[in-house]
Amino acid sequence: MTHTPKPPRKKPTRPQSAKPAEPREKASLHPRNRHQGHYDFPKLIKASPELGKFVILNPYGKESIDFANPAAVRVFNRALLKSFYGIAHWDIPAHYLCPPIPGRADYLHFLADLLASGNEGEIPRGAAVTALDIGTGANCVYPLIGHSEYGWRFLGTDIDSIAVAAATAIIKSNNLGKAITLRQQSNRKLILLDVLNADERFDLSLCNPPFHASADEALRGSQRKWRALGKADPKRKLPVLNFGGQASELWCEGGESRFVTQLINESAQVQQQVLWFSTLVSKASNLPLIQSTLKKAGVFESRIIEMGQGQKQSRFVAWTFHDAAQQAAWRAERWM
Repeated sequence: MTHTPKPPRKKPTRPQSAKPAEPREKASLHPRNRHQGHYDFPKLIKASPELGKFVILNPYGKESIDFANPAAVRVFNRALLKSFYGIAHWDIPAHYLCPPIPGRADYLHFLADLLASGNEGEIPRGAAVTALDIGTGANCVYPLIGHSEYGWRFLGTDIDSIAVAAATAIIKSNNLGKAITLRQQSNRKLILLDVLNADERFDLSLCNPPFHASADEALRGSQRKWRALGKADPKRKLPVLNFGGQASELWCEGGESRFVTQLINESAQVQQQVLWFSTLVSKASNLPLIQSTLKKAGVFESRIIEMGQGQKQSRFVAWTFHDAAQQAAWRAERWM
């Protein structure tokens, strides 16, 4: 669900402020998301036999996997990427973030809707659309799914050399070098600055920021996930982080709010290079600060898009510095 901003009263370039979209009655995946309903595990196992040893019966008697086991999640992701998106080869180093695929796909589908909202309802597809994935990680999931679903080209950036090397191996092994390129951010204190070339243009940017402010906070977050999954058995040895993840993937000084506000402030310095900036926001309590930062940065328009999966509610914030005329000129030049 997206929020339609109120039209400016006087000047067409007057900035708009975002208002949270109304939450949906029941958290559900985007209509175009391929991961609706229950998975056909026999079909998945036939395509990826290694998945078989990780399949269990959940408390409802349905086939599933142990989501508290990083090895199981990694093999499950590999099977999903192969069966749904044609990614034949995918692996990540031990202890790197192994994200749930359905939620990542949702973010991309709602971003596609965002682009379509200013394009007479039509989603721009193909190599004419270029996306910037900030913090692409070793998994490279957003570029893989975004290119498979919409044919978009991607530039992925990351500060971790091991993550860049792992993602590069995935790209090469799937012959996606023309569609996905990677670049390491050498300055660990910066997000957007010093990593983009001045002549580069992106139709959208996306980001899965570090959600926590410390390792201890990340651990407590994992413990909450275990309880939600019914895995908090004191007799059982559970991994420290149930979906894996390096420090740069999970926490940073100041946590999510500091990271996102820095991202917004840096975006103002490269505002003409990206049509729509965006970032996931895990904590609704961070939205007031994010909205005030967007206003101070002078954005023309911002939106809060709610998403959901099962009992989990999530969202992302998107913003643009381009006024209506500039957005129209951008689309005419790049998409038509």
